[in-house]
Amino acid sequence: MSDGDSDERDDRSSERPADLSRERESFVRQFLRKGVELTESLIEDNKALRSDLAEAQREIARLRAQVASDDAIRDLLRKIEGLEVERNKLLERSSELEDATRRTEHRNFEVEQELHDLANLYIASSHLHSTLSARGVTRHLKELLQQLVGAEAFAIYLLDPAGGIARPIAQDGFGSEALASVRPGEGAIGEVLMTGVPRVHDRVDVGGTLDNPIAVIPLMVRDRAVGAIAILSLFRQKEVWAAVDRELFNLLGSHAATALIAANLYAEAEGPLAALRGIDDHLTQTS
Repeated sequence: MSDGDSDERDDRSSERPADLSRERESFVRQFLRKGVELTESLIEDNKALRSDLAEAQREIARLRAQVASDDAIRDLLRKIEGLEVERNKLLERSSELEDATRRTEHRNFEVEQELHDLANLYIASSHLHSTLSARGVTRHLKELLQQLVGAEAFAIYLLDPAGGIARPIAQDGFGSEALASVRPGEGAIGEVLMTGVPRVHDRVDVGGTLDNPIAVIPLMVRDRAVGAIAILSLFRQKEVWAAVDRELFNLLGSHAATALIAANLYAEAEGPLAALRGIDDHLTQTS
């Protein structure tokens, strides 16, 4: 075949109509493949977004829970602070009540002690004047010294108007020892007989002899000493003077002598009515 024939066939081939259906199918397939790829990409992106959204929601829930927990903690802390303030107030009030209770108990103890002391004074006075017997007055005086004062060894002296000396009329704690008389102005007992001023040591463990008793109480009638009580020692369980002891000393010193005088005068009378004979004359006299 000649070259002319070949060129003629190529020209006829290029002039053939194109296969459009095949091209269309190829285009459609390429388009669909791109669509599938795009869809798959979108699906993957959507999955990633959903995963991120779920994580974000979990984080939001966690943050909300944390915020709620923080709020609850803050509320709890505020409640704790309020309770702590209330607790401090209650503790302060409790302390005040304890102080008030202690003061009340102390005051009740003081009142009870005062009542006890008053009872002792009343007993001492009533016992001294409950009998018009000189022996009974002396016995009561000894009992009061032992039971109320706690005296273990003591002696009671009365002045003898004739001889000017004080003789012991009662004693305890000396056994069978006979006590000597005392002259006013001589020794501790004589000094009190002369001055009428009580002599009481602050300590109860000093002295212990007739030359230096721990207490000497004058028996007074108005402003004159007519006798004395000398206390040499106290019972072991009594280590110090009680607050009421000095009041007892004053009472015994002023009432014991008058009770002895009344008992002595009554002993000379023929009964109570006879002892009252002439009292009208005394009542009408000016003092």
